[in-house]
Amino acid sequence: MERALELAELGRGFASPNPMVGAVLVKGKRIIAEGFHKRFGEAHAEIVALKNAGDSARGSTLCITLEPCCHHGKTPPCTRAIIEAGVKQVVMAMEDPNPLVAGMGRKELDQAGIRVECGLLADRARKLNESFVKFITTGLPFFTAKAAMTLDGKIATRTGDSRWITGEQAREYVHWLRAGVDAVMVGSGTVEADDPMLTTRTTDTNERDAARVIVDGDAKLSPNRKVFTVRSSAPTLVVVKATASADRKEALRRAGAELIEVTAKGGKVDLAHLASLLGKRNIAHVMIEGGGGLLAAAFDAGIVDKVLFFVAPKIFGGKDASTPVEGIGVTKASEAISLRDVTTRRMGDDILIEGYVST
Repeated sequence: MERALELAELGRGFASPNPMVGAVLVKGKRIIAEGFHKRFGEAHAEIVALKNAGDSARGSTLCITLEPCCHHGKTPPCTRAIIEAGVKQVVMAMEDPNPLVAGMGRKELDQAGIRVECGLLADRARKLNESFVKFITTGLPFFTAKAAMTLDGKIATRTGDSRWITGEQAREYVHWLRAGVDAVMVGSGTVEADDPMLTTRTTDTNERDAARVIVDGDAKLSPNRKVFTVRSSAPTLVVVKATASADRKEALRRAGAELIEVTAKGGKVDLAHLASLLGKRNIAHVMIEGGGGLLAAAFDAGIVDKVLFFVAPKIFGGKDASTPVEGIGVTKASEAISLRDVTTRRMGDDILIEGYVST
């Protein structure tokens, strides 16, 4: 199962909105075949493993990170292939939360006389596919809020300079994160101030780009920003209010943007409405990269699931310097947004704090 989880991660970024799944076929004490779900729409992990094993799959044990599917989707049911291949035992890490499966795949295998076990390394398997679990059960993306700040909680100096707060190792990790999500989301203020490309640039991946989502309610973004001219297979999606100026919206379209029009709430983009629209586009995981106003709005809208805050051993000072989460803020300490399952780790001289928003 350890090996199956390693294999599953090889589909990171490409399998979505399907889950990352790895499969290992074992006979005796020997691995006879492996497979993983390489890309959305292509063969599932167990099918790849069975094909690699051929006739030797008969009488083997299948270790798989997720319950095999039992329904027709873009591919035929995997349960039928497992039964026909003569597999004698299936050990799966977790049941598939997809309502079309949800234990029925396990039941079908059991009724066919195949011994089924579930729960081995389940926590790791669930964490691996945490975005899929939310997306398939709610239709909404999993949102990760990411920020890099100084020890005194600043994301830029009082003049707006922010390059660079964190070190090279942390920045490389952020690009690795981008390669694994479906979209990165920023506010138009961040694009105007930093003029980022919002692409993946790392030596550790094949540089898959996520969609760029820019929240620009009034459609005031300059059409000459890099996000519109960068060479990338991923689209640039600009989120505007339906009431924004038609001329400004047309200027953004001419620049190469695809517009997403949403309703307004309190005069600003309704992020809950945006979340539902992104879900309908099969965007299962969004990483919000700032700025402070957008992160504040995301927390206020209740859409944030996970937090990744990098803290650098630097001090900027300045009461007017920007902070990761701005907005009005809470009035009492008891109203603070709390995190659970918090972990920390070193990244060079920086510290990454990771946790999940308590509900």
